[in-house]
Amino acid sequence: MKTVSLKIDDSIFGETEKILSRISIPRNRYINEAIDYYNKVQKKQILEKKLKAESSLVKVDSMRILKDFENMDYAD
Repeated sequence: MKTVSLKIDDSIFGETEKILSRISIPRNRYINEAIDYYNKVQKKQILEKKLKAESSLVKVDSMRILKDFENMDYAD
């Protein structure tokens, strides 16, 4: 494990302490779980941005290909 020193806003610290007194888990575990959760949220947002960017890159070609298929005569 790594040791990290951080500064927390007084209001956030106070709220965290109130919550911790009710759920009875160590502050360190609570902060680790919070960071883990936030990392997962950030990874999803990064992936979403990447997919949107890649989707926009192929959008024009996809629409052109779709029109080509719509214009095909399938009668033999």
